[in-house]
Parts: sequence; structure tokens; C-alpha cells
Amino acid sequence: MIARRLAALALLCLAAGPAGAADAPWRHGLSLLGSPKYPADFTHFDYAAPDAPKRGLLRLGFQGSFDNFNLVVAGVKGDLESQVPLIYDTLMTEAGDEPFTSYGLLAEGVQLAEDHGSVTYRLRPGAKWHDGVPMTPADVVFSFEVLKANSPQYAFYYQNVAKAEALGEREVRFTFSGERNHELPQIIGQLPVLPKHWWEGKDANGRPRNPTETTLEPPLGSGPYRIARFDAGRSVTYERVPDYWGRDIPVNKGRYNFDTVRDEYYRDATVLIEAFKADQFDWRTENIARNWATAYEGFPAVRDGRILKEEFPSRGSGIMQAFTFNLRRQKFADPRVRRALNLAFDFEDMNRTLFYGLYTRIDSYFFGTELASSGLPEGREREILDSVKDKVPARVFTEPYRNPVNGSAEALRANLREAVRLLQAAGFSQKGGQMVDAAGQPLSIEFLGYDNSAERVVLPYRAQLERLGIRVTLRLVDPAQYQNLVRSFEFEALALNSWAESLSPGNEQRDFWGSAAADRPGSRNLAGIKDAGVDALIEKVIFAGDRAELVAATRALDRVLLAHDYVVPQWASGVSRTLRWNRFARPQTLPRYGGSGFPWTWWYDEALAAKTGVAR
Repeated sequence: MIARRLAALALLCLAAGPAGAADAPWRHGLSLLGSPKYPADFTHFDYAAPDAPKRGLLRLGFQGSFDNFNLVVAGVKGDLESQVPLIYDTLMTEAGDEPFTSYGLLAEGVQLAEDHGSVTYRLRPGAKWHDGVPMTPADVVFSFEVLKANSPQYAFYYQNVAKAEALGEREVRFTFSGERNHELPQIIGQLPVLPKHWWEGKDANGRPRNPTETTLEPPLGSGPYRIARFDAGRSVTYERVPDYWGRDIPVNKGRYNFDTVRDEYYRDATVLIEAFKADQFDWRTENIARNWATAYEGFPAVRDGRILKEEFPSRGSGIMQAFTFNLRRQKFADPRVRRALNLAFDFEDMNRTLFYGLYTRIDSYFFGTELASSGLPEGREREILDSVKDKVPARVFTEPYRNPVNGSAEALRANLREAVRLLQAAGFSQKGGQMVDAAGQPLSIEFLGYDNSAERVVLPYRAQLERLGIRVTLRLVDPAQYQNLVRSFEFEALALNSWAESLSPGNEQRDFWGSAAADRPGSRNLAGIKDAGVDALIEKVIFAGDRAELVAATRALDRVLLAHDYVVPQWASGVSRTLRWNRFARPQTLPRYGGSGFPWTWWYDEALAAKTGVAR
């Protein structure tokens, strides 16, 4: 899948010279800020241990199911198995200790035209598929074309890539269209390369393979792992490829150290926790505060150190998590209604009673980063907003965004009174204890969720909404049905929904908030935002000329998104809370922007496993 999004800034590592692509220098890496940290002759990333042992089993637990190994149709058809990207290599890979920097993986070199009108990648001579067939530029061109033609996500993301063409035996060039988008060369570097000869061949039953359909035939890959066996919907076992072509190249040295990786699937969140306690899988990221505070206390394996609890800082991204309303439904069209829904949300009480005070209220679509807006716009941000003044709410120039503050009976009463006033101004009235529209139809909201955690957050919120006379229901469905309903926008409101943001946003903003994505099934514009001001600011983010302009444009976009009250922001933490069975070792240095770095720079420690117990 597409990796962490990179943003629009000037690509560095370029020397002055002719504008033509053929005359540009070949580089080992690309960065959006300064020069790459690692020189052309680097041997490994600092956060990888080059002598790490290759051995052992890693078991991972997931909630849900799967019925597809074909990433071409991921997000459109079926449920893709979580680790399928492991079997494919990409042209470049990102460094975990630098923001916005990529180094060659399949590509040994990259050549960027001085005018940023094209980028050329040169494949490593030893790159090959798991069947021994050498990789060629034809595979890269095939991958680009089949993904762009059949995946709305890739089509949207690569809309300004006009064509891909093979140049000789090892080179492939991508030509860009429209205004120069400086992140596109690195975005193209994230392209998963698929085997043309395999997809154009036949399966074991003699049937032609079809990249436009789901499949449970294990695909041919080129990456560090391949699918060894699976039980459809329940588990998949990946085995490390012993003669993996890229094992010793610098970006891989010391990584992918487990002989076997097994994914286990569970339908229920509670069962998932109990399976972890029963030593059915090895690592758990705990995103429920109550569980972190109470679910493991007194558990013998935690007390005696066989299970370790550890927090890792989250520096690599920001987040917006929110109650998300479907603006395609007329009831949510008026921003006064949406603001009223925020006024009724008593985060402070929920944080105290449900979350053990572990969370902070989100007040930005780029929460936790320097990209978050605050105060009133100044300097370059103000200039950007002035340029779209006729398209954005006037209050972005005069009123800083603030979430309502509840937490006490007095504050909640005052905010509910204001919510009633806003609802009345939007054409609703209270009759018989119900909030009704001008036609006498009750205002109601159905929240959609896929596990019991949704119930814990919706029910307290419902209590306050019902005080306003709003009917609230919660619909829980299985993860597969949830994905299908969300993909087709068949919901009124989502109980728990989030957008992760990179430190350098770019093209993905069109998919998150852009009008063109609002009615495209499978897009991430789940709220259905269609706004000319938002669209204009997205383009200013994408085509920012330098880092300062990018930060200013992103803050301006953030400010306008907040001003429309599209969502009711929820909560976040600056750390990732994890538990693991104590069988694994790690490098002394962790990737600054990669959290724990688990699992791909860690390894199986036989001495620890002997004390903890061998995985069952």
C-alpha cells in the first residue's frame, strides 16, 4: 500500500544543470528537506542492527477477517490480508529516522529532471521475483498501469502522472502533467511493483489470472517474505525468503529478521485480548485506555515480566480522530447543527470516567505536529487565507478554533443551551421532548461501529444528545460489513474514525477532503466534504514551494476545516501503548519517526524465549 505520505516541497539532492531529464545526475536518495542523511555508500540504517540473527516465529493478532490477496482491488473489493505488501518491493523505501527522505530499494538510482517534469528509476541488476525471473522495466510499467486503471485510490493519487515508459533494459521513466508537484517523484517511488508475467499467466487450474478480481491464490512477489500457507479468513503464515535478492542491500540490512510471521484473525475485540493473554500471539498495541489501565493488572505474566508493557513516542505523524457525520445526508448539511453536536460532547467527563485521564482533546486535523493551526492567522498563513478570502468562513480571520469545554454540570448546561439555540436557528424546534425539523420529522442519528468499543463511547454521548431531543442509535456490524458500508458511504455517522497525517502532507489531502473524492466509493473523504475553499487550500498545500510555505498552507487548510465543524473531534495520545511477550530483542537506536520500529528491525531472542516460554 501507499506508505506514509510525503509533501510538496523542493526535492533536494539536485545539482544545477540542464533542464532535460537525460542530463540530470543520478542519485541514491531523494529528500524534501536538505540533503539525505545517509551517503551513497552507506551500509545500513542507524536503527537497524546489521548482525541481527535471522530466526524464530512472530505471531501477530488482528481483528476482522480477509478474503483477498490482490492489492490491486484493495479498498474496492474484498478484505485484503493485512501483510500482503510484505511480498512486494517498491522502487524506494523511506528512512525511519529522517522526515521526507527515500532511498533506493528496487532502484539503485533515481534521476530527476531539473524542471520536475519527469523522474527516471534505474533497477538494480540483481532484482528478481521469487521464481527467479529477473525484474524488468516492463513490470514497473505494468504495475503503474494496472493500479491506476483499477484502483480508485491509485488513480486519484497518480492523476498527475501522465505515463510510464521503459527505457532500455533497466530504466523506467514517469512523466508528469500539469503544474509541477514536487512530491510526485517520491510518491512514484512508493509504487508496489507487480510481476507482469505472473498476472498475465494462468493459475494451477489453467484459468487466466485477473488483476481486477479478488483472489486467494498466493501471488508471486519479490519482497522479503512469501505466503507459505493460509486458512481463509483465519490465519496466514509468511516465510522469509532465504535467497531474497535484496537481503544485503543497505536499506534492508539488519531488517526482516523473523523466519516466520503468522497473522491470526479474531472476530471480537474481547476475544483478541484474551487470546493475547493466552499466548496465542506476541505483540499488542492497546488503543483502549481502560484496557491499558486495568485489563492486564494482576495478570501473572505481566507481574513476572513475561509480558512487558511499554510506551513509544509517536513523532512520525499527526491525527484527526472524530465522530464523523455523513454530510451527504441533509440533516448534517447545516454547520450550526454540526456545532451543536460538538457542544453536546462531554469529553472532559469521558476522559475522567472512561479513559483514566490518559487522553487530550484533539483540536486540529494535524494534531500533534507543527502543522496544527493555533491563535489567529499571521504572516504567510494570513496571506494564503487572504488569497481565498471569498471562499472561506470569515471567522477564520477573527476567531481561533476552540472545542467546547464541559466537565461540570454548569458548563454542560450552558453548552446544551447554546446547542438548542443553534439547532433552532437551523430550523429545528423541540416538540414533545423531541427535536424536529420544519416538516415535523424527528432529528435522529445512527452511529455505525464494528466492535464494543464503539458502544463505550457512543452511549455517554447519546445521553447528552438525547437531552437535546435527538434520537440516537448504535448499529454494530462485523468488520467486513462495516468496511463495505463505509466504502459505499452507507452510514449516518461513524462512532470511531480517524485520519493519520504525515509530517509533510500532500496529494492525499485531495482524497481526505477534496470535492472530487466526496462521491468516489472507497475514498477517505468519508464526511463527504465539498467546499471550494478547502479545495483551493489543498492545492496550495500540494504545490507549496518550500517548507515554510507548506507549513503555512497546511495551517490555513486546518483552520478552514475546523471552522466548518465537519466532525466532532475526539481524543488522542502522544504515545503508542504496547504489550509484548518478552521473546524479542531490538537495536539500541530506534527510528525517530518510526515509533518502536517493531517488528522489522527487531529479532527473536532465544535466551529471552527460554525464560518466557517458547511460543505455542
